[in-house]
Amino acid sequence: MPMHYIYVLHQKRRATEFYIGYTEDLRRRLKQHQRNFPSELLYYEAYKSKQAAREREKKLKFYGSVWRTLKKRISA
Repeated sequence: MPMHYIYVLHQKRRATEFYIGYTEDLRRRLKQHQRNFPSELLYYEAYKSKQAAREREKKLKFYGSVWRTLKKRISA
């Protein structure tokens, strides 16, 4: 059974720039990102269902309070 991941990257060129994404293959996706822009994986969550992972990604992207809460957690 494949896992589904949401992840947060920090762009090294821009100190305040973050990227939130979804993938089924985290290692492959991180390699793709490295080709496009230097970044660091700050955080990820794994889910058994695609729907749950997509819902979490949507909340992080579109609900500021959810993102601010997570950002505080990973910045500590």
